[in-house]
Parts: sequence; C-alpha cells; structure tokens
Amino acid sequence: MSGHNKWASIKHKKSATDAKKGKVFTKIIREIVVATKEGGSQIENNARLRKAIEDAKEANMPQDNIKKAIQRGTGEIPGAVYEEIVYEGYGPTGVALIVEVTTDNKNRTASDIRKIFSEHSGSFGETGCVSWMFDRKGYITVNKSAADEEVVMNIVLEAGIEDFKSSADSDVYEIITSPADLEPVKKTLKEKNISVVSAEVTMLPQTQIILTGDNVKLMLKLMNGLEEHDDVKNVYANFDISNEDMEKLDA
Repeated sequence: MSGHNKWASIKHKKSATDAKKGKVFTKIIREIVVATKEGGSQIENNARLRKAIEDAKEANMPQDNIKKAIQRGTGEIPGAVYEEIVYEGYGPTGVALIVEVTTDNKNRTASDIRKIFSEHSGSFGETGCVSWMFDRKGYITVNKSAADEEVVMNIVLEAGIEDFKSSADSDVYEIITSPADLEPVKKTLKEKNISVVSAEVTMLPQTQIILTGDNVKLMLKLMNGLEEHDDVKNVYANFDISNEDMEKLDA
C-alpha cells in the first residue's frame, strides 16, 4: 500500500497549483452533481455527496457553489448531463492504470485520454484488461503522531477492518476496510478524537511494480497528464517508487 501513499504525497505538493487553475473546483462540482443525481440531496442518506461536500469545504469552495451544484444534480437548475466512464491501460514497464472520468462528451474524452496515454509512454487498453489486478476498498490514513500504534490498531480492529499497516518509511498508519465499512470506521476514529488524514473508497492494487530511474519520471508525467484533464476524477495505478528515487523527487 506504500505506493498509494507515495503518489498521494506527490499529488499534495501540486494541489495548490491545481487550485489556482480552478481544476479542483471543476472536479468537485461535477462530483457533487453526479452524487446528488444518483443518491439525492439529503446528506445524511448520501455518503458520496457527504464526502464531496467535505472535499469542497477543504478546498475552500464557496457555499453558493456547493448549493448550485446540488441544485443541478436535483434538476432544479439546468446544467450539463454527466456520464461516468472507466478507461484502462498501461504505463511504462507495464504499469496497470484505471482512469475514472466524469464527462458530458464521451467521444471527446476518450480521444483525449487515448492521446495522453500515447504521448507519455503508455498504451490505451480494452475494458477489463487491468481491472482484475485491483480491489475496491475503503482506505483510511492516520498520522502516526496522532496516537500510539497499539491504541489506533485496537480501535479499528474493534470497528471491523480488513488490514492495518504501519510501514517504517511512512508517517501514517494505513487502514483497509470494505467499502461499506469505511464510514463507520472513520466515525469511530473521530469519536475517539483521532484525526483522520484521508478516507476514501479507492482501487488498491494486488501487486505493485517498483519503478526506478527514468521510468519514475515517465510514470509521473503520465499520471500528471491524466489527472490534469478536467474530466478525470480518479487515476489508480499499481506502481511504487523506491525510497531512493522518492528522496530525489523531494530534493
């Protein structure tokens, strides 16, 4: 799971730039619209919408923007009709990639994603070519400084989790749950006054490919190219980066 953390760390450093470009707001608004359309506007009954609104607040999105996105989802005000699509493909050295998009023009988006793969040493694949290498899971991180490892482990084990990891090269505990148990475990941690760094339903790879040298740069350029596209919601990949190469990136 460390590869998941490392990419999150890299993304965090560019989040401020993304915010300036307005990309964060664009993606969150689309998520609120789709979440509302699928599950309704009642936050207490719609975990996906609740998460989207939390993300909006963390990004300092104005309340009026959130309200209008919800109204677009309910049909109270007109707006684009979005469709959710999943693309699959390969990156450098055969790294598996899953790309989730939200688009109002699937032909345009498919062409764009195919082009990004081609321009960054990747290849666009057929549906199902790599999805079998991933499992949909709940993924929670907690800063190690928040509490002792044994304390956190005992709390989440009682709450019902699938796995708990505390690797030496990471500053967070990683907690794996079923998608359905994500919210209950997150709630339990908060009730115990243990702050959660992140909590999401994600696609975790069953195995990872360790990248080194030039392949690291090639892979990160592909990941950035995909995530910078306005229609892309999430990108999942089964690569990890050696600690030595991570230190070079941090330098």
